[in-house]
Amino acid sequence: MHAYRSHTCADLNTSHVGQTVRLSGWVHRVRDHGGILFIDLRDHYGITQVLADPDSPAFKDVEAVRAEWVVRIEGEVKARDAALVNPKLPTGAVEVYIRKLDVLGAVDGELPLPVFGETEYPEETRLTYRFLDLRREGLHRKMMLRSNVVRSIRNRMWDQGFNEFQTPIITASSPEGARDFLVPSRLHPGKFYALPQAPQQFKQLIMVAGFDRYFQIAPCFRDEDPRADRSPTDFYQLDVEMSFVEQEDVFAAVQPVIQGIFEEFAPGKKVYSDWTQIAYRDSLLWYGSDKPDLRNPIRMQIVSEHFAGSGFAIFAKLLENEGTEVRAIPAPGGGSRKFCDRMNAFAQAQGLPGMGYIFWRDEFRTAEQNKTNIFEDADPQYVELCKKIGIYEVEDADNTWLTVPEGAGPLAKNIGPLRTEMLRRMLKLKVGDAAFFLGGKPEQFEAVAGRARNEIGRELKLTEENCFKFAWIVDFPMYEKTDEGKIDFSHNPFSMPQGGLEALMGDPLKVYAYQYDLACNGYELISGGIRNHKPEIMFKAFELAGYPKDEVEKRFGGMVKAFRYGAPPHGGCAAGIDRIVMLLADEANIREVIMFPMNQRAEDLLMNAPSEPTNAQLRELGLRVVPKE
Repeated sequence: MHAYRSHTCADLNTSHVGQTVRLSGWVHRVRDHGGILFIDLRDHYGITQVLADPDSPAFKDVEAVRAEWVVRIEGEVKARDAALVNPKLPTGAVEVYIRKLDVLGAVDGELPLPVFGETEYPEETRLTYRFLDLRREGLHRKMMLRSNVVRSIRNRMWDQGFNEFQTPIITASSPEGARDFLVPSRLHPGKFYALPQAPQQFKQLIMVAGFDRYFQIAPCFRDEDPRADRSPTDFYQLDVEMSFVEQEDVFAAVQPVIQGIFEEFAPGKKVYSDWTQIAYRDSLLWYGSDKPDLRNPIRMQIVSEHFAGSGFAIFAKLLENEGTEVRAIPAPGGGSRKFCDRMNAFAQAQGLPGMGYIFWRDEFRTAEQNKTNIFEDADPQYVELCKKIGIYEVEDADNTWLTVPEGAGPLAKNIGPLRTEMLRRMLKLKVGDAAFFLGGKPEQFEAVAGRARNEIGRELKLTEENCFKFAWIVDFPMYEKTDEGKIDFSHNPFSMPQGGLEALMGDPLKVYAYQYDLACNGYELISGGIRNHKPEIMFKAFELAGYPKDEVEKRFGGMVKAFRYGAPPHGGCAAGIDRIVMLLADEANIREVIMFPMNQRAEDLLMNAPSEPTNAQLRELGLRVVPKE
């Protein structure tokens, strides 16, 4: 018999009754039932109930053990009485009568957190004792989900003809949207390596080297501020690159892999296969985000024309300024003052003064109740505008009275019944519905509008549950203007501009890139692009962002050199492994699917990192620490 086990704690069933077996594992819990001691013995694979009574030669040894001790037991497999069978366990029909118990590893003192029961504990304690936290069933299961997802990704990539190659971890610094982690060089004092933010340059060089389809489960290192869905130090991504491809070729290669993963590891949930494509500008307009949650059907619209020159002075005056607009967030089923006030408070909590709103209640007859026709004496220009967009019908003005829903709320009162009715028609709303309105420069309110849209969808139960909806966000702008007024890359600097070199000769802010992201349920899962593989285009692209030619040569000399020796058109993407597993595990915190994560202050509480270097280490590297002022 093996020194530690003849079976795992998930193996035994009624076919083993009468056999002598050896099991090793952790004491999950101990129970005393009238002098008979029961232990739930746990290993990686499962749990087996073992027991000893006073007649057992191991009884006194069993009395001594406590939770989380590591023990080895030998004993006889017995069938449980029918009334005592536990159908929740694969081993629930049997138990092992202990004849011998050896302690392989005792617990020193009290456990800092329990394993049995999965009690909620402060995250700081969980991370400090992560090895105990990982023994808990829920977290253990998530780590196995992660392992199985990675295995399946690899199999799917190999099946599509991709080859896995490893790229360097110690490399040169590269501007890719975050701060680098720098590594001082002992052999070259005063010089530093960098941990790669991504294998971006190397995977492009692999294409230049003639390998057609590359992938890697790649570690990436970025010194970033933490978020619930982002690690502050490192993460893993499915890195992909392909030669002689256009954007649609990348989409066609990636979709079966990602969709297959979700179908395989999210049983019982619907995985939509119609991956729509949405232009970046439309995504911001309709959803207030470049990673929209399409489970929520609400789509925002620009409604500036209904407020220009209206009696609602705040919006009317605002729209006199260049670059401003008013957007509406439809809220089907939100037609009550109580709900509207709650959403208004939500916007205020997000830092805005609030959101204007209209809600529509019971229909009324304007001529009979108001003694007027809302279509009489209307502003002719406004009427023509409404006709042009198809929401004002010619016969409206001929009716002596009309049945329309009453628009309620201060905003409706200020703009009048005609504009209120035209807004309702444009937004395709009805009695019992509402709409919320935000105005200003889009970049100032867009993000809050997106969060409000999500909140409205949740509150009104419009957001579909138990499903995954994907969308490719395409046509990203190549450049953006920084807060200091400078031009900088808005996304990956190595993307090919749409229109090539000629496009870079005009206004940089009007240049679009062959850059794309994959959004799923409000998260960005993939980012990628068709690459810039021509030196002259690369130099011009970086020049517009403030990088002179000699700077590009210095920082990206290897890639520039490679492009001068025959580079194929190529493109690819990278998918966030951690975030994919987070969605599959139905978690909102990415630390729940990372085996040894940092805390929110980028500290490893288990290994005590970061730590102070010794003076000897600093001298060897030619460094000294200068305190911050």
